[in-house]
Amino acid sequence: MRREVLYLSDIVEAADDIHEFLTGIDLDDFLKNRILQSAVLQKLAIIGEAAAHLSSDFRNHHPDIEWSDIVAFRNIVVHAYFAIDWPIVWVAATQDAPELRARIDEILKNEYDSRQ
Repeated sequence: MRREVLYLSDIVEAADDIHEFLTGIDLDDFLKNRILQSAVLQKLAIIGEAAAHLSSDFRNHHPDIEWSDIVAFRNIVVHAYFAIDWPIVWVAATQDAPELRARIDEILKNEYDSRQ
């Protein structure tokens, strides 16, 4: 089984990728670009998948992060793709992912000796 630090690093990397994909992009551009939508959605799914693999002890130790919402979003992405509300994806990508990234980065800095 992968160590939790690796799942946390996956979250940070996926959030960084989303940031890179969306630099200089506004909502209108995003809504017109299916390739960009797919790329961002894939990275959000990776975030949700990584969060789902974190132990319940770890998630309980960090109750300030909405783990169940993150995993639920991933499940919608994977199982209800045709019902995706793209403006909600935009908010998740531009507001939620950067906030989560910052929180995870703090956890990595405070609880782990190195970012492997």
